[in-house]
Amino acid sequence: MFKAETSLCAGDWIEVKTPAEVAETLDANGVLDGLPFMPEMAQFCGRRFRVLRKAEKTCLETDGGAYLIREFLHNDVVLLEGLRCAGDSHDGCQRLCTLLWKSAWLRKLTTENLRSEKAEKIEVTYEDFPFQLKTKISPERYFCQSTELAKATRERPLTRVEILIKCYREVRSGAVGVLEMASLVLVPLYRKVRDRLVGRPRLVGTLTRTPVGTLGLQPGELVEIKSLEEMRETLDRNGRNRGLVCDIELKKFCGQRYRVRGRLDRMISEATGQMRRVEGTVVLDGNTCMCARALGGCPRLEFCYWREVWLKRVEEPMTQPEEHCISSGAQR
Repeated sequence: MFKAETSLCAGDWIEVKTPAEVAETLDANGVLDGLPFMPEMAQFCGRRFRVLRKAEKTCLETDGGAYLIREFLHNDVVLLEGLRCAGDSHDGCQRLCTLLWKSAWLRKLTTENLRSEKAEKIEVTYEDFPFQLKTKISPERYFCQSTELAKATRERPLTRVEILIKCYREVRSGAVGVLEMASLVLVPLYRKVRDRLVGRPRLVGTLTRTPVGTLGLQPGELVEIKSLEEMRETLDRNGRNRGLVCDIELKKFCGQRYRVRGRLDRMISEATGQMRRVEGTVVLDGNTCMCARALGGCPRLEFCYWREVWLKRVEEPMTQPEEHCISSGAQR
């Protein structure tokens, strides 16, 4: 019987267990409590990371586009700093989802461990795993942590009181600061009251056919987010650009500059498990989901999706080579 760590908090150092140890916790489908251990995670076995936070709750997308807040089975899932799914074993999905880790797959390190033991550099690949991990249910439906969230969480959504208790625990564990949590609680409550009293404000356009971005942005490029009025010109009467909603809450990002993290040309739908082709869309470094109406927020830190028509490329000045600068100075 495997032993699961139950006291992991933000800032703790852990070591991901070996492929053999992880395999002992999984069923024939590579799943523990409904949550798959994916092939993309095998490379981290035997390596050390810090806990970013405990996932006290998570949002879950439904077929109708609504989101529910649920609790993981056994409430023992954590996020590790900087670890996202590369999508290599899922036909190049580019969503860059934050990886979810059951505590049974991790070994907590004490201060004494860190001082007395040197972490060995172990090169682990998916081939080192004892058995083949599942990536598809059928030729058209993929199998990953995102598509299996409903099975990895309790069927009953959390009540508001339960969510607030979770929020308290997140602050106490160091996952979220007091001021940040106050914002994550008060802002959604304000928006719900406002929406009931005066209606939910929406950003809508007038187009029947919306444009595709043609910037061809690449990772590392600097972009600036356009104004809401400029975005409105790209939307239909439902406030969408080729199906993607442009929420009025995006106003907080307008005029800000970000680096392109990567292109989003293909992604697995959380609700259907099918691969979707995407055009003219990128994700921006440091620009994650606002959870604008989710009481207490969501720990998954999903990236916002940006149509290229909502962005403008920022031309950066060319840096002169050092030799040229010295030469120019000598001439002066």
